[in-house]
Amino acid sequence: MLKVSLIAHTPEPEKVVAAAAKLCYSNAHIDDLLDGLTPEKSADFVRMLARMGHESPTEHASFTFAIEGVSRSLLAQITRHRIASFSVQSQRYVRLDQFEYVTPPAVEEDPEGLAAFEQAMAEEAEHYRRIAAVLKEGHIRQLVAQGMDEEKAAKKAEKMAIEDARFVLPNACTTKMIVTMNARSLQNFFHHRCCNRAQWEIRELAEQMFKLVYEVAPALFATAGPSCVVGPCPEGKMSCGRADEVRAHYAALKEGVNQ
Repeated sequence: MLKVSLIAHTPEPEKVVAAAAKLCYSNAHIDDLLDGLTPEKSADFVRMLARMGHESPTEHASFTFAIEGVSRSLLAQITRHRIASFSVQSQRYVRLDQFEYVTPPAVEEDPEGLAAFEQAMAEEAEHYRRIAAVLKEGHIRQLVAQGMDEEKAAKKAEKMAIEDARFVLPNACTTKMIVTMNARSLQNFFHHRCCNRAQWEIRELAEQMFKLVYEVAPALFATAGPSCVVGPCPEGKMSCGRADEVRAHYAALKEGVNQ
């Protein structure tokens, strides 16, 4: 099950962004750069930046998320957002005999499809266990023959075995990660991944991340969400055609966070 937590962020992120903007547009010195930057003034600065399209000051605020219960398929998508930092649970070092997995909603809604999917996951788990066991025994024999102590050989063989056995694990297999992005990268991430045309799993993740950052920096993320929230849909003939519905949805999300 998807779980997302905002575990750290730049203290007073809107104030930090406002200070960066103030330095750009005034002759303020660093000793008095923060003078007068109340929460209200900081929010005004941030809104002014959004109107001007001046995005670089928002890079000074960063947000770190702990994420679990997502698939390796999602991992392949989120790491395409390259202005970010990722730490991911390793399949080389973590044995996954009974791996958890993500089931697509369309599969869950189809009894026959769900049964086939669950059978496939069980079979993949068995393949993984069998391959790991066979490889481990072989590595132990080789290492002992080379003169290694049997206990040390078993520990090393375990790592060597699961490093190769992981190749049979499916994209549905869950993973965990820590992700850090600055506010500008998050805006880009939300524009692409909150869109109705984004894949369902990463869209759900993006929406949860959006709610977490909007709660701590509402002015900074006032225009966040899919691109159609603040402008025309950029998808052209591929548009979902439901921009009004999407705008209403994000307005409701923001209202819910503010309550």
